[in-house]
Amino acid sequence: MQHEAPATGAEEALEVWIDQDLCTGDGICAQYAPEVFELDIDGLAYVKSADDELLQDPGATTPVPLPLLQDVVDSAKECPGDCIHVRRVADRVEVYGPDAD
Repeated sequence: MQHEAPATGAEEALEVWIDQDLCTGDGICAQYAPEVFELDIDGLAYVKSADDELLQDPGATTPVPLPLLQDVVDSAKECPGDCIHVRRVADRVEVYGPDAD
């Protein structure tokens, strides 16, 4: 079975979510991409909606703005809790994060 490399073209819509059960509260994600991630009063990171609203429901996703894609990917790579998941919207396949191939 052949695996395709994750495509990051403009035609590919991506979304990101955080598993708060694994979040260590380091805030690295909010440093890399404050437009997408924010630490809440509980000390855990959450994604934000396009209109800057904190999304606190478990598994809440937000679109990854293309200009911020590299910052979001770096957040996922540097996260000590391995809790940031970036997946394609079309088929929900994780392309960056702990479950990516």
